[in-house]
Amino acid sequence: MTAPAVDGTPAATPDAPRTVSTVSWKTPIALGVVLALYALLLLLAPREGDARFSLSTPTDFFQLPVYVIPGMATAWLCAAIGAVLVVPSVLATRRARRTPLWVTGVFAAVLLFGFLAWAAAGSARDLSVVGLLGGAVALSVPLVYGSLSGVIGERSGTINIAIESQLLAGAFTAAVAGSLTNSPWVGLVAAMLASALVSLVLAVFTITYRVNQIIVGVVLNVLVIGLTSFFYSLVLVPNTETLNSTTRFERIPIPFLERIPVIGPVLFDQTIVVYLMPVIVFGVWYGLFRTRWGLRLRAVGEHPRAADTVGIEVLRTRYRALLIAGLVGGMGGAFYTVVSINQFGREMTAGAGFIALAAMIFGKWNPVRAALAGLLFGFATNLQNVLSVVGSPVPSQFMLMLPYVVTLFAVAGLVGRSRPPAALATPYTKE
Repeated sequence: MTAPAVDGTPAATPDAPRTVSTVSWKTPIALGVVLALYALLLLLAPREGDARFSLSTPTDFFQLPVYVIPGMATAWLCAAIGAVLVVPSVLATRRARRTPLWVTGVFAAVLLFGFLAWAAAGSARDLSVVGLLGGAVALSVPLVYGSLSGVIGERSGTINIAIESQLLAGAFTAAVAGSLTNSPWVGLVAAMLASALVSLVLAVFTITYRVNQIIVGVVLNVLVIGLTSFFYSLVLVPNTETLNSTTRFERIPIPFLERIPVIGPVLFDQTIVVYLMPVIVFGVWYGLFRTRWGLRLRAVGEHPRAADTVGIEVLRTRYRALLIAGLVGGMGGAFYTVVSINQFGREMTAGAGFIALAAMIFGKWNPVRAALAGLLFGFATNLQNVLSVVGSPVPSQFMLMLPYVVTLFAVAGLVGRSRPPAALATPYTKE
């Protein structure tokens, strides 16, 4: 029953359900800020001339023409389209709804195209779309594998800040093993084992001895950086030809497909490590959400006490998850020395593990979304290289920090509500 109020209308009892709706203006505000900065750039640094976009390579089935468009006019047109796209985001927020994903995606694509038109305006060189996309795929490979490693580990309830150390240990071990055996396959397997060893150390200290997970991850990053730098100077540099000169994986072009304009050279003329990437992404997604192992792993990450009461070995499940995460992360580390270049360099991962960690958060601990976020950050990293080739007026210092700026906007502004596993960073002990 409901208790009558003073004015005769029924008043809700304490047990009556209440619906509380929260409205976040984060997305429309972020879109507005990005649009304002974009318009400010066009106002303060106008450029004369046309922008030239090249879409073909000499080996394509047929050659697409070089498209020439007016740089500033196109940039301002994109700004106008972006302003229009902010409207549905505001309307959706006013109605206590989420901004449609297509709005954010189209907004980003339109402003990116306008920025490229502005940057390439007046340049004597063509902006190669194939080079932009192909380089983005290559640079995103370690990020995708690293983000998948983070998803698997953190879904089980263990914070994995040690992705950077996994990538670096994998790169170092792949260089040495590949050089000694003259086999990139041996280097790849060795990298996976080395990365799994790093994960095992993380598991021992965080799961068995219940040490603070963030501290252990940071210490592992510093430790691996120190060890690889020490052995690089002491062992690899004096013996470069025997210990630091690997054989790289050869590209495997897929007949017919690799000659399709634009997408052929980008997607179908890659190495085996790149071809395995979508397979691993699908495998991790399927394992987490369509198998008994994945159900148990997610249960351990959400409510380990309840999982334990139904017979799930919590500690064993977390150990296995971290070891699998290490194997996946090692594939990303091997990319540096058996695919990208054939030598190990001091601290050559350059913070990619932390970008992969951001991609995992941006992807909301979902393997497919995390992989897409890794591709986004890889694209931002390659953008600086392409713009420097066409003579963009953007300072090189700004272009170097562009991937990290994109990371900040993605995690802080556009990711929306992101809930980590409930038991993340919580050690488990049986009572």
